[in-house]
Amino acid sequence: MHTDTERCVRAVRSKDARFDGWFFTAVLTTGIYCRPSCPVVPPKPENMVFHPSAAACQQAGFRACKRCRPATSPGSPEWNRRADLVARAMRLIADGVVDREGVPGLAGRLGYSARQVERQLLAELGAGPLALARAQRAQTARLLVETTGLPMAQIAFAAGFSSIRTFNDTVREVFALSPSDLRARAPRHNPGGTTGALSLRLPFRAPLNPDNLFGHLAATAVPGVEEWRDGAYRRTLRLPYGHGIVALTPRPHHIACRLTLSDLRDLPVAISRCRRLLDLDADPVAVDEQLRTDPVLAPLVDKAPGRRVPRTVDEAEFAVRAVLGQQVSTAAARTHAARLVTAHGDPVHDPEGGLTHLFPSTERLAALDPDSLAMPRTRRTTLTTLVRHLADGTLHLGVESDWPESRARLLALPGFGPWTADVIAMRALGDPDAFLPTDLGIRRAARDLGLPSTPAALTARAAAWRPWRAYAVQYLWATDSHPINFLPV
Repeated sequence: MHTDTERCVRAVRSKDARFDGWFFTAVLTTGIYCRPSCPVVPPKPENMVFHPSAAACQQAGFRACKRCRPATSPGSPEWNRRADLVARAMRLIADGVVDREGVPGLAGRLGYSARQVERQLLAELGAGPLALARAQRAQTARLLVETTGLPMAQIAFAAGFSSIRTFNDTVREVFALSPSDLRARAPRHNPGGTTGALSLRLPFRAPLNPDNLFGHLAATAVPGVEEWRDGAYRRTLRLPYGHGIVALTPRPHHIACRLTLSDLRDLPVAISRCRRLLDLDADPVAVDEQLRTDPVLAPLVDKAPGRRVPRTVDEAEFAVRAVLGQQVSTAAARTHAARLVTAHGDPVHDPEGGLTHLFPSTERLAALDPDSLAMPRTRRTTLTTLVRHLADGTLHLGVESDWPESRARLLALPGFGPWTADVIAMRALGDPDAFLPTDLGIRRAARDLGLPSTPAALTARAAAWRPWRAYAVQYLWATDSHPINFLPV
């Protein structure tokens, strides 16, 4: 979008927050870059240039605006609706792969050369993987400086910087303030201590309807791993350097996020996964406008706009849970999962009580005795085959997965039909166009609304909803009285 100057100027002049994250405005006369909704008086059009990423602005020598804090805007929805090389690379960078494995590790996961990845990112985003990862480190550092009382040296290494000097130089360059000045300007509140407990806000594009989002997560919560407590969804997280516990609470203009981490280096990854879990980088206006073109869906969208797709923090975990949920009720699926967690999950300490384990790793599940699984033999075979392929690497499910290829690999496994493959594509892999025409709830909703109820006819009708059929699924599910559609009380 940043190449459409006229459209960008209109968005800046109207201070339209819907475009935050789509592009960034760099002001030639001040050397500052802003989000489109920055509250200051817009500069003259001839003094504005537009960049596709904060990293590109920083590489061009601009510093972040102190008023609108552009690095804290919601992420671009482009990376969640595409499955090409650039989108997959951006999802991996947000997951911290460059900091942990370097550019060669990023390229290896994508199946391309490092030179090809660099060239593609530079062409579309104006910055290479190192610059994009650096921009993310800078924002993580700012978050830690402003919301914790940690020493600066500890913040530097927790944010992923190799030295304190690099940390200081980067903060000064990006924010035009020293780390100490950033902390002095931060609003006064009770900062997190040295235990890793952090409180922060996760922004999103309005509108956001929390009912089905948190209702689904709470209704399917696995005891010991997830719970709904005091208006918050809480769960344990398996992270690259350790583990964490997160509490996510819906608020009118943000999601309140409270993180307890065993290793602060996991902060950017934990934030990225929480945003992905709640689909916070979606563009609800674009989605709802498309679905409103269908006269059957339009009343559902108008009644409760801004529905998101509840996703996951661990793709392999969700795939296992999808198999456990085949042809059984939500309660039965939770029971099966809870047994696995108790027998094979890694114990964790929850200061608030309630959460006891991490969901079992695929390596642990691959080593279990199949006869210990209290389920039909065919589903037992499906589960053991899945975890074996996940553990040995012949099947990989992650943010970088190619959606059509992963779906084909899943369908090749015994016991995997279209429903299981598509629900994994929708909720684990993040395909916004995944569709579930064989789902009982979808067929019931289609019948009640006068839509075709057979899978083939419904799929043909749903072609008009593309590329947002996963969101249409949420609106169709919401016609039922199932607990997944209601915010818990």
